[in-house]
Amino acid sequence: MVNDDVSSFLDEMAGVKPLSGSEQIRPFNNSGISASQLERQKAAQLSQALLMLTADINLIEPVAPEEVVSVCSDGVQSPVFKQLSAGKYKFLSELDLHALTVRQAREALYHYIEDRYEKGERCVLVIHGKGFNSKPIKALIKSCVVNWLSNLDKVLAFHSAKREHGGTGALYVMLRKSELKRIESREQNHKGSGFR
Repeated sequence: MVNDDVSSFLDEMAGVKPLSGSEQIRPFNNSGISASQLERQKAAQLSQALLMLTADINLIEPVAPEEVVSVCSDGVQSPVFKQLSAGKYKFLSELDLHALTVRQAREALYHYIEDRYEKGERCVLVIHGKGFNSKPIKALIKSCVVNWLSNLDKVLAFHSAKREHGGTGALYVMLRKSELKRIESREQNHKGSGFR
């Protein structure tokens, strides 16, 4: 039965010639994304990312205005975290969230962390203020920032700053090494290993 099918197919295809190179039909490939589609895609990704950072005050654990904040992920070595908490790492930039609403602060913090990570910065300063007079709870923005930083995968650790950098109204934030920095480190280590 299979041989009959093959014979029938070959009989039907007798006299058929393959197309020459110029006549070949290529499948339509719509890999080019328009600028507006790209913008919509970015907006959807941003929206998804911001959903991970709650703006619902009822879901955020309050932090006292003068409370020292100290959060460290697994894998961060104790001496490294000690250096961060002592303000020993140089930060190249800072973000000031004073006078922003919760939603504005959330978006600003998210963009700031993403941008600094992409630029390869490892330590930044985030100024949230102490919020003695904030409503509906004291230290509203501080409490939100602590919650948000705890939920950002690009953040390894953070600690309240030294007095000269804002004290308990600011945080030193340690970021993961960006892919660009990992490649640079690999290349640097490779050069130093004696292989050329």
